[in-house]
Amino acid sequence: MSFRPLPAKAPAALLREAKPLQALFNEAQRLEKLQRLLESQLQPAAREHCHVATWRAGCLLLIVTDGHWATRLRYQQKRLLKQLQALEAFATLTKIHFKVQPSTAERRAGGRTIILSDSAAENIQATAEGISDPTLRAALERLAKHTKPAD
Repeated sequence: MSFRPLPAKAPAALLREAKPLQALFNEAQRLEKLQRLLESQLQPAAREHCHVATWRAGCLLLIVTDGHWATRLRYQQKRLLKQLQALEAFATLTKIHFKVQPSTAERRAGGRTIILSDSAAENIQATAEGISDPTLRAALERLAKHTKPAD
């Protein structure tokens, strides 16, 4: 007996049939609408740094890319709250919370680079030669290769 995969379904059909998927899609559309409304009230420079995370029970949680923008938005919180309350979608808004969450692209790009002087690299290499543990020896040898490239 061989396995035969089910035929692929159109995305619209999946959304009609799968209730959890439909609920997730509706929530994503709702958050996108709220994001557009929020962006209409933010200064242009702040728009790329602030995103709607949740909107429940009168509390709006915004994700901000760094502490600098969170501080700036906290200073403008009362004004922003009043402007958003004037919109129908945010009529019951009572609080705005900010959470700082740096984007993943920034976190990956910020790797540390180790550059050793030639004498430090030589000392580490000499130490590695006297080590009997192969794992530690290999780690020290890798570390010793982090010298400044010759120009």
